[in-house]
Amino acid sequence: MSAPVPLIAGNWKMHGLGPALSEARAIAAGAPAAGVRLALCPPSTLVERMSAALAGSAVSVGGQDCHPEVAGAFTGDVSAEMLAEAGARMVILGHSERRATYAESDEIVASKVRAALRAELEPIVCVGETLADREGGRTLDVVTWQVRNSLPQDLSGRAFTVAYEPVWAIGTGLTPSLADIEEVHRAIRDTLRDQFGPAGAEPAILYGGSVKPANAAEILAVPEVGGALVGGASLKAGDFLGIVAGTPGL
Repeated sequence: MSAPVPLIAGNWKMHGLGPALSEARAIAAGAPAAGVRLALCPPSTLVERMSAALAGSAVSVGGQDCHPEVAGAFTGDVSAEMLAEAGARMVILGHSERRATYAESDEIVASKVRAALRAELEPIVCVGETLADREGGRTLDVVTWQVRNSLPQDLSGRAFTVAYEPVWAIGTGLTPSLADIEEVHRAIRDTLRDQFGPAGAEPAILYGGSVKPANAAEILAVPEVGGALVGGASLKAGDFLGIVAGTPGL
């Protein structure tokens, strides 16, 4: 079975007004022709405009979250169907900022995964441990628990991606050792195989947490690292393309 095609996805978080579309266009203009998938996940206010700006390019557009329901009295929320209608092809779910700030449980994340599948969006499901978890020796237990409980069996036979983001490394400039990254990614792969059988070898497992051009190549070369979920460095075309350039085989 061939290895999954690497995915480099940018999470713009709550950044980006209309002029930022020029950076997205620059990323599309510099995207490799093959060997890697690229995606940008802007705020929901930019999804439709970015989808139009990048139409026909090698860069997919995604959302940063979705509500489990199709519609309803959920002020401020966006459904998976709304994202899809706006041109999104993917959606980030279960990001640590959602889990912590909005108290999203694994069960809530799983319900959002089902919603994404309902709207034919590819879920990028985030998992990761806190600093207290790591210092307490609970990293593998926490991460594999999140994988088992955030990824419903509905994903069998469907396209999806897992992103490992150690919470303590996001936006801090800190990263785990390459050996630590490999250990967690192998544990995630083993859990996916246990959960989905041979198909568990197919989804890419991304690493996220202070990924930048200076460390991208060594991180992306780690076994079972199938790409990156990039935060702040995805806001500038030069930085994001510098990370993309570190993809093995390019």
